[in-house]
Amino acid sequence: MNSILMGPHMRILIGWDNPDECELISLYLGVSENELIICATPEEFLSQALEQQEWDIILMSIMSPDPQTAFDHFEQIRQKHLDTPVVGACPTQGTFHVARFLTAGMRAYIIRDDGGDFMFLIETTLQSVVNSVRAERERFVAERLREEVESVRKLQESIIPTNLVSPDRFDVTARYESSQIRVFGGQPVTLAGGDYYDVFMLDDDNLVLLVGDASGHGMKACMSIMTMHTLVGMIRSNKYLDTAAFVKDVNNRLCDQAIVNDDGGFITLLYGILNSKTNEFQWTSAGAPIPMIHELETNQVHELGTLDDGGLPLGIVPDADYDIHTSVVPPDSRLLIFTDGLAEAFPGEKETFGEFGIPGIMQSLQASRSENLEQSLENLFRDSNAFTDGSGRHDDTSVVLLERKN
Repeated sequence: MNSILMGPHMRILIGWDNPDECELISLYLGVSENELIICATPEEFLSQALEQQEWDIILMSIMSPDPQTAFDHFEQIRQKHLDTPVVGACPTQGTFHVARFLTAGMRAYIIRDDGGDFMFLIETTLQSVVNSVRAERERFVAERLREEVESVRKLQESIIPTNLVSPDRFDVTARYESSQIRVFGGQPVTLAGGDYYDVFMLDDDNLVLLVGDASGHGMKACMSIMTMHTLVGMIRSNKYLDTAAFVKDVNNRLCDQAIVNDDGGFITLLYGILNSKTNEFQWTSAGAPIPMIHELETNQVHELGTLDDGGLPLGIVPDADYDIHTSVVPPDSRLLIFTDGLAEAFPGEKETFGEFGIPGIMQSLQASRSENLEQSLENLFRDSNAFTDGSGRHDDTSVVLLERKN
């Protein structure tokens, strides 16, 4: 067995039937620092091929010791190295055997001329096959990843309510949008994540508004938010009118959930209750952005608190205490609660700094003063996304927008 071991470029196993050509093949393929093992007998070649070692490509004579034995060896090698491409080599007079090998899975073949000129094409042929196989694998993995992301995204969106209810004198609309980035070639990729909103009547007078955001993206974030959704569904039957007590209860239960807090995971939550009789909005934040009020008559927008009112995210510290904040929703005004993906939209150009931020949200609301509630919400997403110069928001976004008519 002739062996050349150099810096890895391609790992190549070769079964050859002409000892005089083995040294030349070693020279031609060794120049590019490929890792080679060249076997000059069929027995040695089969023994090497059936070992555990992995190869980028295998080159074999389909005539050694005879076409039938070579085919039997090829089938054994294919079973052992199903993902490794095999290239065959045969003289011109043996090309009618090639079809059988190709049908059984051989990737390509080389015609051996009597003058040996084929050796100049060996490396190019092998490299071309390896590159082709790698590209196929990358496309396969990319497609599987896209399918997985789409499945997670659909699972996530399945918990988002579609038919929202609101008490008399109030309208409410909401929207969830996955993050979207652009990769090389300008192709958009929609990422799965862990955003969530819910709107439901707690009783005849009290409307619950909430938004949640699990850290990270992908299956873990989705399962974290699914866990929180399940808990909200379980304990909302207790009719919590104390928002801080509700958030504390959810937090304690989430602290026991490894799917949420493994690897430093957490969930931010804004839980609020609007009393339609008193127009009071009682809310508690667990690390979520502060709600905003937009007074349509004066076109003034202001936050209902400061960063100090944000509270600790869920799933980090058990028995954490949370505060209740109470605000009145004035007549002819809009209440906005949202996750941080809306504000944390960044410009696409590297030399441009900043984010859409709270000022961007306020300006968008003010510009939509005369628009209806649904259009105002649409404009918020449009303006936030436009701020990225087409690169897309890198975080999920959930928004609930409520309007008091009088």
